[in-house]
Amino acid sequence: MAFRRPAAALIAALLVTTSAHAATPDAQARGGEAAFRGLYKELVETDSSWPDGSCTLAAERMGARLKAAGYGTSDVAIIVDPAHPKEGNLTAILRGSDAKLPAILLLAHIDVVAAKRSDWERDPFSLIEEGGYFYGRGTSDDKAMAAAFTDQMVRYKTESYTPKRTIKLALTCGEETEKALNGVEYLLKTKPDAMSAGWALNEGGGGSLDESGKPVSQGVQAGEKVYQDFTLTATAPGGHSSRQTPHVNAIGWMAAALARVNAYDFPVNLTPAAKAYFGASASLYPAKVSSAMAAIGAGKASAADYATVSAESASWNATLRTTCIPTLISGGHAPNAQPQSVTANVNCRIIPGEAVDAVLARLSEVAADSKVKVTLADPPQPKSSAPELTPQIMGPIEALTKEMWPGVPVIPRLATGATDGRFTNAAGIPTYGVSGMFADPDGQGVHGLNERIRVKSILDGRAFLYRLVKLYTQ
Repeated sequence: MAFRRPAAALIAALLVTTSAHAATPDAQARGGEAAFRGLYKELVETDSSWPDGSCTLAAERMGARLKAAGYGTSDVAIIVDPAHPKEGNLTAILRGSDAKLPAILLLAHIDVVAAKRSDWERDPFSLIEEGGYFYGRGTSDDKAMAAAFTDQMVRYKTESYTPKRTIKLALTCGEETEKALNGVEYLLKTKPDAMSAGWALNEGGGGSLDESGKPVSQGVQAGEKVYQDFTLTATAPGGHSSRQTPHVNAIGWMAAALARVNAYDFPVNLTPAAKAYFGASASLYPAKVSSAMAAIGAGKASAADYATVSAESASWNATLRTTCIPTLISGGHAPNAQPQSVTANVNCRIIPGEAVDAVLARLSEVAADSKVKVTLADPPQPKSSAPELTPQIMGPIEALTKEMWPGVPVIPRLATGATDGRFTNAAGIPTYGVSGMFADPDGQGVHGLNERIRVKSILDGRAFLYRLVKLYTQ
């Protein structure tokens, strides 16, 4: 995305400014690697999985490092709900010189998915460097960013860096499982001042590598779809299976309704990130697909263009529209009896900005049977719109990417899954996923066995985030 010349010129000047007595910006950003490795090791080796681990301990250990760097007790807080003693969170602040400027929030979760030692080739809660990778639970998701953010807050303080814009840090628990208390939601309710910001940097973005380890693109997440389950219910009088009243069967009604839901395509609804994604990605694909993607990016797509892109990739189809699919069904009570009740779950991933009630109404219309009732399975998730891709946000990312990874495009995207950004976006804090950490195409074992991240990727990402936040706050 282009940005105005004055902004571009200023960013370029900041990127290359040096003095006879100062290291280059990149060399400065990569300083203190040994200390970072120690911090990262401590965080990864602190089991913060639910329910056996402790986010509180991880937060306390990172808080101790911040205080050792010179942050006062009023600048660092460990915040714990008494009902969830092991699910604590950390907040910290480096105050800027201009109180009128909205703060920037650095957001990362420190909880991880559970891991059994017997399943892994290596101890999941020992940081092991092997073959150019760091192995361990959370090495990628999300302790890489949590460690990088904590490390840069330490370095800003020890370097006596005074930002113009206040920098806030939040390391939170509960992102990985609904069984735990969500730290971001809890902090927004109980400590809103600690979270208030003009925008936030979060997980969800990052770079992509090809099979040979070559950088392909730098991803920026701007918005995510909203998760919502709906319950479909059909009831009938029941009776002996030999005495069926014609066409009166709850399973039959449900089957027909679900078939209609399964066949339905919600209309295209492009977010700014989705439009930018297709435009920026077009040159990476073969002619027919490239042409369709370019048309979407230019706002000139036909129905045939959308159909081409939807057929090419399930992820692209999900990026274009709200999607709803049947995922569970239960009904009947005996093999020789007419079913009295049938229920089904339909899982929807809703484009940000669309109302849950509108999706509920559309599902009822598509089911097209008054005998099949459609209701919400759970209270709606927080409602939010996709954040804008402004020059203020994108300019520094693009300029820094161009310098550190020449020729690698910056490609915004809409996340079809979910992060804690769903809470901050809903609270009016535009949230962007960007890390500068490039990942292998196989997913690096995130949420699975033998999770890993390239050593080069995390060290590059650490330098990128250090410099990016300085560009945002100078």
